[in-house]
Amino acid sequence: MVKSWLERVSIIRDYYHPLIDNQLTSIETTSAETAADKATTGAAATTEQSATKTESQSDATETGKKTGKETGTATGTKTGTATGKSTKTGTDASSTSIDPRDPVGGISMLTSAGATTYYKIGEYVTFQWKYTSLQVTPSAVNVVASCSKNSETYTIASNMSVSETGKVVWDTKKYQSNATVPLLTATYTLYVYDVNSTLGDTASAGHLGSQIGYNFGMYTPQSYTPLDRRFSLLPSISSFVSK
Repeated sequence: MVKSWLERVSIIRDYYHPLIDNQLTSIETTSAETAADKATTGAAATTEQSATKTESQSDATETGKKTGKETGTATGTKTGTATGKSTKTGTDASSTSIDPRDPVGGISMLTSAGATTYYKIGEYVTFQWKYTSLQVTPSAVNVVASCSKNSETYTIASNMSVSETGKVVWDTKKYQSNATVPLLTATYTLYVYDVNSTLGDTASAGHLGSQIGYNFGMYTPQSYTPLDRRFSLLPSISSFVSK
């Protein structure tokens, strides 16, 4: 009886054991595949996140480059424009519109004006003047005296600054004591001209010219001759009478 029951159990075991093994194998396989799928899905998600992060960083980099480029371009354009305007302003300031029909600039004497004035060599001589019709101010001027008797030009002042009224004091005693060509008793012409030009140059309208000068005379005092000496030099009346 017991043997019969054991045989039945053995038969049942032999019959269901392969089925159970197959079911267990199927469950294990399914579990393995599920784990593999999860691993694959996680890896894909990580890769996608990394790619997204990389793309975001790349976009941020490109945005930074673009922003920097645009900012640099805008700054450069603005700076260039401002500099150009400043240069233009300077050019406008240095360029004066002058009517070519306007007169040439000159001087008008405030001292020794009118008739020719004579100065004694060895004393201080003062010349004072104002500028007329001057639209372009020279950086500096030269003041000279020209003598036609010996064709010499005597420098009174050089590289003199320009103001509304010009003035120079000439120490003729000091000048005469150091002069290579001494001052003569003669008539002179005073000229005031631009240091960037040459005496006698033709100036354009509004510029300081040197075509017109002002005449003055200089002389050397004669030594004193006593009155009796003067009469002694005259022929005697008796000599005329005798003749």
